[in-house]
Amino acid sequence: MSESRGFFATLLATPEAPLSKLSRYTFWNGVLYVAVGAAMYAGPASILIAATGTPVDQVGTLRVIGMAVAFIGWFYMMGARTGAASFGLATVVDRLLVPFLLGGLVLSGQVMASQIAGFAILDPILALGALFIWRSER
Repeated sequence: MSESRGFFATLLATPEAPLSKLSRYTFWNGVLYVAVGAAMYAGPASILIAATGTPVDQVGTLRVIGMAVAFIGWFYMMGARTGAASFGLATVVDRLLVPFLLGGLVLSGQVMASQIAGFAILDPILALGALFIWRSER
């Protein structure tokens, strides 16, 4: 007889098997992204301006980025809970692309380097961490 659970019970159910190091690492990366994104979204304009050098009229854009980063973190957290190594490795690919894609925006003058420097530096470092953990588990 199959167990029938509701939406939230299924969403928040504890994974059946213990998570690998890669899955735990990806989960905690997601927690970091949610925290950073939420802080960017909720942060007072003066902090956002001081931290990024962003003109006052672009604070709304930083909040949109914060919302997107928080959502990405949520998906990292939930994807990691599946325990699938392929999900952890998929995060390596997307995070290694970040500096190239954001760097192009800086070079074309569409964004200021100070607005994206943290992501352009942190994402590849976190990607390499995931790659090293995956390799060590093999």
